[in-house]
Formats: sequence, C-alpha cells, structure tokens
Amino acid sequence: MQTIYDYTLKQLEEMLGEMGQKPYRAKQLYTWLYRKRVQSFDEMTDLPAALIAQLKEKYVIMPVRLIEKQVAKDLTAKYLFELEDGMTIETVLMHFNFGESVCVSSQVGCNMGCTFCASGLLKKQRNLTAGELTGQIMYIQKELDAEEKRVDNVVVMGTGEPFDNFDHVMDFCAVINSDHGLAIGARHITISTCGIVPKIREFAARHLQYNLAISLHAPTDELRSRLMPINRAYPLDELMGALKDYSTDNHRRLTFEYILLKGVNDTDDHARTLAGLIRGMNAYVNLIPYNEVDENGYHKTDAKGALHFYDVLMKNGVKATLRTTHGDDIDAACGQLRAKHERSVSR
Repeated sequence: MQTIYDYTLKQLEEMLGEMGQKPYRAKQLYTWLYRKRVQSFDEMTDLPAALIAQLKEKYVIMPVRLIEKQVAKDLTAKYLFELEDGMTIETVLMHFNFGESVCVSSQVGCNMGCTFCASGLLKKQRNLTAGELTGQIMYIQKELDAEEKRVDNVVVMGTGEPFDNFDHVMDFCAVINSDHGLAIGARHITISTCGIVPKIREFAARHLQYNLAISLHAPTDELRSRLMPINRAYPLDELMGALKDYSTDNHRRLTFEYILLKGVNDTDDHARTLAGLIRGMNAYVNLIPYNEVDENGYHKTDAKGALHFYDVLMKNGVKATLRTTHGDDIDAACGQLRAKHERSVSR
C-alpha cells in the first residue's frame, strides 16, 4: 500500500479534493502526521469517520520497518530498514554540536558505478518514493522525540543518486521543509549529486534554497572517468559550466565532496589541479576520510596526508574542510550494512 507520507501539502489538498474534502483537511492531516507524529489514522480525532475509513483502505503511514540498528562508539547510528515490498535501505543518524543530522538513501541500490563506493555493490532495484524518503526521517524523529530532540539537518547523500530520482527527492524536500510539515529549514537540507548535468540545470531553474553538494573526487577527466563512470557522459567542462551557472543564478555556495584515496587522488599535483578547477567559485571542498570497503581495494589517506592535502588547497586559494570520521567502528560506508545483510539472506 502507498504511504500517506508521499504527498506534499499541495498534492494532499488535491487528493483530498478528489475525495470530496475541503482543502483545510490537508493541513489537519499534516498536523497529525508531522507535528503530533501519530502512527494510526484512528488517532486523528478531528477528521470525519468516513474520511478515516477511506484513508485506512488506501494508505499506510510508516513505510519502513527496522531490521537492524548499529550504534558506534561516537553514537552514530546506522539503520537498516525494510520497505513494504521487502527491499532494504540504509539511513544514518549523526550527532553534531550544531544538532542531529540524518543521511537518507534515495534509491534501492545504485547504478552510478563509482568504483570506490559500497552503494554500487548492489545495483539499483528502483527509486524510493517521496514517502519512503520521509519515512526514514520520521522513524528517527520518533526515536529522538523520547530525548526531546529533533532532526536539525538532512542530507540526501546515502545509497543512490538523488538526481536520478529527481521528482521524488524534490517532493520529499518540500514535505520536510514545509512549515506545516517538519519545518526543517531549506538551508539545513543538502542534496548530493555525482554530476547529472541536465538535472543540475533543472534544479537551478527552480531557484530553491537547498544546499547542493557535488561528489567530485578527482580533478581531471582521465582520473574521474576511471573512478566515476558518470564523468564519461558529463565531463568536467560540462559539469563545471552547469555549476558555475547554478551558483551565479542562485547566489548559492557549492560544496565539492572529495574522498581521499591513498595513492589515487591525494598527491600535491591533484590538490593543485583541484584548486585550479574551483578557484574563483563561491565554493569549498569537503575532504572526506574514506570508509574502506573490502570489495573495492582502495585505502584511505592517513591523517597526516589529509592535512597536507588540505594545506595545499588553502595555500592555492581554495577553502576546504576536513570532515571528522563518524561510525568507523560499524558498517559505516553507504551500502555496506545492506550488502552484508543481502549476502547473509542469500546463503
């Protein structure tokens, strides 16, 4: 059955209108779902009994079921969820001094084929609906309610390519950003893409305030095409052109994600070439320690090497950050826990 979380407020008004209901009923439903966070239509006491019966016949509320939860020493939590059709996805909760951050998956599996990524170990089965994305947030928010905490930041950076599931991801962001929904500020929502240029341009044309992060990971076409097959379709000149247009038209700062791989993309030459690619843009580079995946054979750059790479970027006029590691004592890499579960089930 479809989850009621699938609907933006406008879509819910239209759906209820087709059922003969007034538009204000949508806001009532949103209040029950996202403010009171009920898990049963029967708890929605100010809705007509006939409407409750119709909703129960057509919809479920929570579309995910917890299979496994791993908690790291730093309290980073990784959730393995089962969907209505039995497929599985991962979600991660991270704790920062600026609040609680949740990283959601946007697809079941991934077809982008990045050679270093655990997400690609299992190929794409299907896109997630907006409600299945929302369900990941709502499950964790229900847990946080017990601690009187809230989800402060959301990153669409888990398994899958968000811009390969563009419409559902946009609807999901509208739901959690809505004042009548979870009211998570647009600038606290980050969408990551490996570089699907037409969708970057479509996103730019909407003039939304969500943050855009680019999974770059290499400063040349030759290396990036080896690491990330998407670069063969949309090489760096085309990608950087779209990003410069986006940044200019939207007055938004870009984040370039760069996983440091030992001996692969972490030399001084790589840093200087990367700086030359980005210098002058309203952007910074987020340097990411690699969560090693046995099947891929890559290794992470050590702390000294990462700091040196950071220094070279800064000295060449590009701002950078070094991301701290989270959950490195659990199956931290995107797709790692799901892949392990699928292997155990298939035995």
